[in-house]
Amino acid sequence: MVTPITWQKSSFSGSGDGNACVELTATGSAILLRESDDPSTELSTTPAQLRALLAAAKLWRG
Repeated sequence: MVTPITWQKSSFSGSGDGNACVELTATGSAILLRESDDPSTELSTTPAQLRALLAAAKLWRG
């Protein structure tokens, strides 16, 4: 039996189903990301890689 994946919506996306947003879920040692308006395309990463990306984005944003 396959367990359904539960996606978590970004808190920056606002409420409602009409808002395009980034969603993510954890599956074992991987983190999957997708855009809500194209849910069939998923990006796989590790927690360490995602942490590094977010840290770099925060530095860039200033």
